[in-house]
Amino acid sequence: MENIKVDVIIPAYHPGKEFSTLIERLTKQTFPIHRIIVMNTEETYWNKELEEKFSILEVHHLKKQEFDHGATRACAAELSDADVMVFMTQDALPADKSLIENLVKALTEDEKTGAAYARQLPNENCSFVEKYTRSFNYPDRSAVKTKDDLPVYGIKTFFCSNVCAAYKRDIYQKLGGFVRKAIFNEDMIYAGRLIQEGYAVAYAADAKVIHSHNYSCMQQFHRNFDLGVSQAEHPEIFAGVPSEGEGIKLVKKTINYLIQKRKIWLIPGVILQSGCKYAGYLSGKNYRKLPRKMILWCTMNREYWKV
Repeated sequence: MENIKVDVIIPAYHPGKEFSTLIERLTKQTFPIHRIIVMNTEETYWNKELEEKFSILEVHHLKKQEFDHGATRACAAELSDADVMVFMTQDALPADKSLIENLVKALTEDEKTGAAYARQLPNENCSFVEKYTRSFNYPDRSAVKTKDDLPVYGIKTFFCSNVCAAYKRDIYQKLGGFVRKAIFNEDMIYAGRLIQEGYAVAYAADAKVIHSHNYSCMQQFHRNFDLGVSQAEHPEIFAGVPSEGEGIKLVKKTINYLIQKRKIWLIPGVILQSGCKYAGYLSGKNYRKLPRKMILWCTMNREYWKV
């Protein structure tokens, strides 16, 4: 592992105080980082003092209309000459100093592993239900997923999160990298291609970041609408691998958990949120049948629909 070069790539938009904390924690990792490449949307919102404070930063500015979940990350990947590229979001914080080391270890234990993603732990202000959702989606046990696991994990075989995920650059380039136009879900689209081509995706439970959101019902609707759109636009990855079963499993387990913890008053909220998630997802999957005004109301990424 000593000879492996690692770059960290972070898309940013109007980064706040927590961004400085993120960079600070990355510079103190046990595994050395070569560069931190920041793809910043709108230079007006960028704090130039960060570059003075952290010489490891390499910042590239773009306009809001130029940002794309897939293309922006793909452009950043072209700027990297590292063996391993770690993609993060600006609101994820390394939980300890071993994040990069543990991601690299998970990625390099098998030559067939093309991607490894981190465990996401809840923030201090995370809601009770969302804490359980985190534990469901990001358990404390690591796993390596291949095509053989599709009958077992279904859609979760393709699960990978660019909140914090590492990729082998040689495999990334061989497969063409992230799609150049993606409303959302560029990580799973690429992971799906990895799996289909006979590679593996590792979940590294010992590589931990702090990251969670307390989304409202409408935020869940908009987010899942875009998720549905991404799946509808990439049938080569998602056709025949339904997502609904995993969602139903989460709802049932969450309700059972709330009953066990004697917090049954939270159950109506779970049902309402789940309904909004499914309504958004179903609308997104069928977006081609919707009028443009309805699409623009449903999406959380209006820039994507501008021609």
